[in-house]
Order: sequence, then C-alpha cells, then structure tokens
Amino acid sequence: MLEVKYPSQRLAYPFFVTMLIFFLIQITYGLTIALQQVDPYFLQGILNFNVLRATHVNLAVIWVLTGIIATLFYVGPLLANRNMGRAWMAWLLLVVIWANVLWTAGTLIFAQQGIAGWAYGQPWFQEGLEYLEAGRITDIFLWIGFVIVAYLILRIFPKVREWTEVHWALAIGIVGLVVFWLFGMFFIPAIDLQEYFRWFVVHYWVEGIWEILYLGLAGFLLYTLFGGDRKVIGVAVFWGVLLVVMAGLIGNGHHYFWIGTPAFWQFWGALFSALEPLPIILGIWHVFLHPKQSRIPPTNRAAFHFIFSSALLELVGAGILGFTQTFPMTNVWEHGTWVTPAHGHLALFGTFGMLVIGAAYAAIPTIKGIQRMDDRLSRAAFWLVFAGILGMTLSFALGGTVQVYVYRVLAVEWFGAVVRPAMQLWKNLLFVFGTVFALGVVALSYDLLTLKQRAREPEKAVVHPAREHSAWWRKPLSTFEMGAWLVALWFIGFLLTGGLLSNNLPSVRLGDPTLPYMLAGIGYPALVIVTTLFAVRFLRACEAQPSTK
Repeated sequence: MLEVKYPSQRLAYPFFVTMLIFFLIQITYGLTIALQQVDPYFLQGILNFNVLRATHVNLAVIWVLTGIIATLFYVGPLLANRNMGRAWMAWLLLVVIWANVLWTAGTLIFAQQGIAGWAYGQPWFQEGLEYLEAGRITDIFLWIGFVIVAYLILRIFPKVREWTEVHWALAIGIVGLVVFWLFGMFFIPAIDLQEYFRWFVVHYWVEGIWEILYLGLAGFLLYTLFGGDRKVIGVAVFWGVLLVVMAGLIGNGHHYFWIGTPAFWQFWGALFSALEPLPIILGIWHVFLHPKQSRIPPTNRAAFHFIFSSALLELVGAGILGFTQTFPMTNVWEHGTWVTPAHGHLALFGTFGMLVIGAAYAAIPTIKGIQRMDDRLSRAAFWLVFAGILGMTLSFALGGTVQVYVYRVLAVEWFGAVVRPAMQLWKNLLFVFGTVFALGVVALSYDLLTLKQRAREPEKAVVHPAREHSAWWRKPLSTFEMGAWLVALWFIGFLLTGGLLSNNLPSVRLGDPTLPYMLAGIGYPALVIVTTLFAVRFLRACEAQPSTK
C-alpha cells in the first residue's frame, strides 16, 4: 500500500492543491467559451473567444503537468527508497509554475490587439501557435521547471543497474520533458517548417513523453494499491513504452498531411498512427489483470475509479477516436472541425487528468494520516465528471459531423448564417454537459481538500468471504467477457471511421448526408453507452470481490 515513508513526499500536497486550483480556473474558462458557442456576442471585445480558448488550453496542460509533478514527488522517494531532499528547489518550482500561469493569463490577452511582444527576433508575450500560444518567457521558465523536476527525481534514483522498468519509464519521460520542449523554443519564419517542429512538441511531448510517464506512474500506483506480481508490472510497462516509441515516432506523420510536407507522410503517418492504440489496449488489459490476479477489492475506491477510468477513456478517446482521424481520407474532412476536440478532450483529460486525480486520491489520505476515508462524495464526483466528459465528447462529435458536411462537403463559407445554426443544438448541449462536468470538478476539489475533516474512524480488520452475487454485473469478469467489451468498443470505432470515410462518396458529395449522419448518429451514442456500461460492469465486479474491512 501507499504510505508516507519520507518527509519529502509531503511536498506533493501543495502541488496537488495547486493542480485543483488551476483545474477550477480552467473549467471556468471552458464554460465561458462554451457559453460563447451558444451566444457568440457574449464578452465580445472584452475577452474574445481566441484568447479564452488559448488560456483554457494552456491551463489544461499546466494543471495536468502540476499533477504529474505532484505524483512524481510522492512516488519518487518510494521508488528510490530515500528522501528527495533539496526541498527549497521544489518550493522554487511551485513559484515558477504560479508565476508562469499568471504571466500567461496576463499576456495572452494582448492577442486581441495583435501584440506578440517581439524583441530580438522572439515573441515574448504570445506566439499564436495553436496549443503553444504562450510566449517565449513562459517557454523558458517552464523549461527551467522541467530541469528542476529532472534534477530532483533522477538524483535520488538508485544506480542504473538496479532500475526496474518503472524507473526506466519515469526516467525516459522526465528527460523527454526537458528535451522535446526545446523544439518549441525558437521562431521559424517558414510556416511549413514551423508547423513541422510545432508537432514535435504537441505530439512527441504530449502523446509520446506524457504517455511514457503515464505508463510508469499508472503501473506503480496499481501495484502499490493492489499488490500483485511486480514482474507482470514490469512486462506491461516495458512493452507499453516500446510500442509508444515504435508507433509514435513515425505516427507523428499524420499531423503532416496538410502542411506542405512530402506526400510519403500520408502513407507512413497513417500506417504507424493506426498502430498507436496498441499500447493503449495493453494498458486497459493491464488494469484488468490486477484485480483479476489479486482478487482483492480496492480499499481506496476513489483512487481506483479514477485510475481505471483513465485507462478506459484513453482507450476510447486517444485510441478509438484517434484512430478514426488518423487516415488521410478521414483526416481531410475532420481536420479543424469539432470532430477533433471530441478526440482531444477525451484523450487529454480522460488519460492524464483522470490519472492525476486518481493519484491525488491515493496520496492525499496518506499525507493527511487518514486511515479510512469517506468516499461517498468522491463517487458522486466521479460519475458527474465521467458523464460530463462523455457528454461533451458526444456534443463535439455530433456537432462536428454536421459541421463536416455543411462546411467541408457543401463548402458553405458563411459560418454565422449557415454553419453555426446547423450546429446550434450541439453547441447548446456542449454547455449543458460542460456544466455537469464542472459540478463534478467542484465536488472532487472540495472532497480532496476536506478529506481530513470528514475522515471515518478506523475499523478492526474482518475478513469477509466471497459472496455469490445473482446480479450478473457483480460477478467477476472473465477474460472472454473483457475481450468482448474491447471488441464491441472497437467495432463502434470502425463504424465511426466508415462514417468519416463516407464523405468521399459521390452521393454524399452531391448533397445526400444520410450515410455519414446515420453512422455518426448510431456510432457516437453507442460509444458513450458501451463505455459507460463497461465502466459500471468493471467497477461493480471489482467491488464485489471478497474484502477485508
């Protein structure tokens, strides 16, 4: 089980608190831009959509990164079997993070006046690159922060010959944070070459390096929460990292389809991008193996709910929805439409956001000395967040399907008079589901910050034998059933891919949207329903196993 063995592990707590504060601010920005989708004149000229969206995206990266750093500070000493030390550097890092957030929020607003803060050939205030909107000042100080993290964690690791696969995954990930961020720290006048290196950061840094960190942290957390065979953990982490590197290096080419790079990327980028879901499938299977092998129900249900959902939503958001967009003949339609953020929101938050929230639920009770936590509010918060993010994904995807047909296939350019009204239902639903999501975030933030005040009295350990459950959803999952759930999810994914591909048909190009609308109208709701049922089935089965209370 997780425990606080070293004083430096307590440094994780202020980073988790900071993570929650940034998360709350980020969803405030998100709800504001969702409201601007309902009413495009809301805050017009005061805080324009492009500024709010850029701040929303940058805060998403920062709060997740802060959660990853908090988790590293908590588990790093456990992996190293010694105290981290140099606490002043951790506090300096926290100051750097806060300063960067305040600076970025203050300078991005200059984008409304077209002011980038150019000096010495660099944009110091904001650089206007999608997902990398923050200026060079932010880039430099974030890089310094990554160097601090690398120094603090790697210096306490044991000698290399004593490293396990988890050590290697975290070391590769931490060094990658430092190295691949450098590709976004210089200005290139040629826009095609600029885009080429921008995707080095967006793809390799987030979809590659973060993914490697995810595998190491998730593996360690699952092992410490449930026990099991350390070798099984090592094998899963090893193959996961290997597949991320093998598929991701060339798979980055699917971002190069339309930026003026050589045409060979259309084949190689599509091929290797299609292989990128392999480590994701391995990850969800690995989550299944832990409770199946140990036959121990989660003693910390809140942590397990979020860690399991991170693997599941990674499979759906990054794997399945990413797969649908990875081929040139589908990407040509969805690129730059609402179909893209359906994938992006579920992949980024579902994978990394859920993981760091789960890590917070695993670490904070031990830091606060809580032996038995009240998990009623955490369960409600979990399902609000889970339903909210899936609902937003559904709204983006179906709104994007309409947008693809009206905007791309019919080539209607008058966005305000034709395209926006056609999408209006889904714009309204986006705000509704965003509100549900926000309520869940407020609930989990309050829960995490008040766990100590609501802790329960510890009970004597009593072993409860296994009980027979008549309800099928409480019975243990078999390997066959687990495989059936995965097949069902991927079958829906192929339907959705076919829906995007159908935009190439002559009948659709001549004005008949029946096929893409039908496949999307069936596929996306089915994906949400099956994902939810799978989550309920898996979690109920785990909780119904024989327990010690």
